Amino acid sequence: MSPVAILLLVAGVLAVVFSLAYLLTKDKKTSMGFERNMKDRDITKRLLRYARPYVKQFVVVLILLLLSVAYEIISPLILGRAEQMITDGFAMKDLLLVVALSAGLLVLSMAARYYQAVVLQRTGQRIITSIREDVYSHTLSLSHGQLNSIPVGKLVTRVSSDVGAISQLFTDILVNVFKNAVIIVGVLVAMLILNWRLTAIVMMFTPFVVLFTVIFRKYARRAHRHVKNNNTELNTFLSENLSGMKIIQSFNCQKRKKNEFDGHNDRLYKSKREQMFVFAIFRPVVNMLYLGSVMTLFYMAAKGYINPTGFLGSTVTGAVVVSFYMYIFRFYTPIQNLAEQFNRLQSSMASAEKVFSLLDLEPDLKDDEGAVELKEVKGKIEFRDVWFRYKEDEWVLRGVSFTVEAGETAAFVGATGAGKTTILSLICRNYDIQQGEILIDGVNIRRYTIASLRRHFGQMLQDVFLFSGTVRSNITLGDDGKFSDEEVNEACRYVNADKFIGKLKNGLDEEVRERGNNFSAGQRQLLSFARTVLHNPEIMILDEATANIDTETEILIQDSLEKMKNIGTMLIVAHRLSTIRGAGKIIVLSHGEVIEQGSHEELMAAKGVYWGLQKG
Repeated sequence: MSPVAILLLVAGVLAVVFSLAYLLTKDKKTSMGFERNMKDRDITKRLLRYARPYVKQFVVVLILLLLSVAYEIISPLILGRAEQMITDGFAMKDLLLVVALSAGLLVLSMAARYYQAVVLQRTGQRIITSIREDVYSHTLSLSHGQLNSIPVGKLVTRVSSDVGAISQLFTDILVNVFKNAVIIVGVLVAMLILNWRLTAIVMMFTPFVVLFTVIFRKYARRAHRHVKNNNTELNTFLSENLSGMKIIQSFNCQKRKKNEFDGHNDRLYKSKREQMFVFAIFRPVVNMLYLGSVMTLFYMAAKGYINPTGFLGSTVTGAVVVSFYMYIFRFYTPIQNLAEQFNRLQSSMASAEKVFSLLDLEPDLKDDEGAVELKEVKGKIEFRDVWFRYKEDEWVLRGVSFTVEAGETAAFVGATGAGKTTILSLICRNYDIQQGEILIDGVNIRRYTIASLRRHFGQMLQDVFLFSGTVRSNITLGDDGKFSDEEVNEACRYVNADKFIGKLKNGLDEEVRERGNNFSAGQRQLLSFARTVLHNPEIMILDEATANIDTETEILIQDSLEKMKNIGTMLIVAHRLSTIRGAGKIIVLSHGEVIEQGSHEELMAAKGVYWGLQKG
């Protein structure tokens, strides 16, 4: 049996084994991880929408790409010609001509590659900027309920690493896939023109390459999906636990959290190992087929077909063998490159699917049809038989009705879970109610756009969130150009925040570290008061804003609250008697229902639930 026949037999056995493995796993897509919610065709169409404005740039890249591959296709013919020159008779001028032609093609190819990279990077980064902006803008449009259901780490992964993977698709992967495909086709055409009969013999391993690539594609997809999913889970775990590290240390949970991290890390390691295993099989198999083609070429030469002697009706010369040897290398190298790029292509497509899945998530809250801008607010708030639930059959509010007049201060009192904070969230339309009406100045809030509605509210919560930046940027919320220094300073003086800001080394330009952890709880609360006053809302919301405050700071805050009551309507949720007592109306809640309402004196005189809470 000839060496060529042995190689064909080995390739045939591998083809049977791989095909059986493919058939056995084809009907187990879910268990094997092949599942896709979106087809590659649909993902590609959506990606092309972002690329469409840059068609001219991609045409330029295509032209440069064709110029860059000219050397790969033509150089073997030139070197074959050089070998022919040696056989037919050496002439220095002919050699110099061949060298000059080869060098010229090489310089042209290198220049084309350079400008191709420049154009691709500029164009690709513009496309990715558009995608990243869309993802971030869409995330901003999601409701509180949706944001609460999606881990922060997962959102960060979508905006950063997943979009980054798509960036490689536009700046590198697609152009190289096309380039290698052009080289494969160009080399094959050149070989057919040079000697189609020899091409047919040497390329007899190509069907096996196609078969193995199709099978490999399925397993590569599974491996990439596992890697992506496990990487996202690890990022989500890290984001949550690094944020809660103080709690972990306080309750001595380091060992348990370390074990959980090891579990996530181990799953990522196994998926990466699976990915490497797939390529560890594919690369050697393709390399074997490449060597088989080379051995076939040399076997034909060794059998005496090159002297020159007729071969299947044609003549095979030394020049043909030299050119064919180089062409075989140029034929199989792009195939292996395509496999590598398919690896990265699958990663990018998987990332694109996750990004588009987020973009396809419809916001729970949208402006009603015909909604108008809310331009002026007096501050009257009314609930009419409001029913609300976060989950099915778990009503948080049950037929709640009350009225708060414009400029009035109303406090909500009740046990934990009574619905106090929920009422404040509904007024701002962070959630939509299931039944009833909420009115501002006698008009249902659904008749206004959400953005214009929230513009008239100022919220001061127990857990004040400060952004990394400066004291000034946290008060102005980054819109420094809108407010003058005098306006910022006046807002700080109004809420007594100037007393501690004046002691800071850099004043309003003092650095604020992540989440404001270089400021005390009271200082953060005073900054949130200054932020609210500066933006001049007609309705202010305080949700446990005076909790966890030391006595000295509480005096400053109470003084600030008294001043802020003059700004507009104020809604308060608090447990401190000193905060509640000054409210014009106190609304007592129990299990999602209003059971009492009136002034402090009226409710104390009635000796009902409120009286019991104060006495308790």
